[in-house]
Amino acid sequence: METVVSGIRSTGNLHLGNYIGAVKNFVQMQNEYNCFFFIADYHSLTTHPNPANLHSSVRQVLVEYLAAGIDPEKSTIYIQSDVPEVTELYLLLNMNAYLGELQRATSFKDKVRANPNNVNAGLLTYPTLMAADILLHRATKVPVGKDQEQHLEMTRTFGNRFNNMYGTEYFPESYAFNFGSKLIKVPGLDGKGKMGKSEGEGNAVFLADSPEVIRKKVMRALTDNGPTEPNSKKPDYIQNLFDLMKMVSTKDTVKHFDEAWKNCNIRYGDLKKQLAEDMITFLTPVRQKIEAISADETYLRQVARHGAAKARESAQKTIQDVREIIGIKRF
Repeated sequence: METVVSGIRSTGNLHLGNYIGAVKNFVQMQNEYNCFFFIADYHSLTTHPNPANLHSSVRQVLVEYLAAGIDPEKSTIYIQSDVPEVTELYLLLNMNAYLGELQRATSFKDKVRANPNNVNAGLLTYPTLMAADILLHRATKVPVGKDQEQHLEMTRTFGNRFNNMYGTEYFPESYAFNFGSKLIKVPGLDGKGKMGKSEGEGNAVFLADSPEVIRKKVMRALTDNGPTEPNSKKPDYIQNLFDLMKMVSTKDTVKHFDEAWKNCNIRYGDLKKQLAEDMITFLTPVRQKIEAISADETYLRQVARHGAAKARESAQKTIQDVREIIGIKRF
């Protein structure tokens, strides 16, 4: 089976966008590929998270991965910092990564503009750590969004550079991979773009949100006074609500409100109430699993240790091979 690697930063709760856009695909992938899913706590250190919150954030993401359907018997799910081999490969790749190419990375330039007082070496070498995550398991398929495609291209560059430098074909090329028929963009509730943690608390519906919280968030979603002409085009912020409804509601429900829009008699209050209830119905099974798994400390410890052991088995083989190729030998 081909190897798939994907990670998620340990920066808090998974939201509906993560679930529909990525994790549901992961659940299907694990039946057909050799999957490594990791929680990227090292990557999160570039933003200097509060030490008191770091472990709880990692724990929450682990709980929610499991609740969403990732099976630790089918996949390898692990915490990045539990596999020290990744830091060794990161170091070795950095020896052949050049300042100019790292500075040209779009994400680095964006982060520098956004946070000019926190331009740390971790941000600069983020692409080499991501490459280490992928190359550690010699993965060929990586589920990434558009914003990560340049980093994936850099992963191929670093792997090929290693191969050329040492006259080997050890590292395979890895490519972006979408298991579904097409990439799904899940819009946020603020009417501005996709759902995301960094867009503000009210923009995202989290898997662990209570029904009351979901209702409040949806009822605050941006709307207007409604259409003034029949069959008029929906503004983006209204289309976003319809797109969300298509993901969680029945076809008849979507059709009902679409016809109300076309006929200029739509009531946004009714639409948002229906959307909220359908989101609650859609997410309730996951939220109940989150609550049950979160209460089982023994199970979580077993999953984390089992995942670390499986990931290290793969990682140690890679590091042993890489050391031998480079010429690093023990006395």
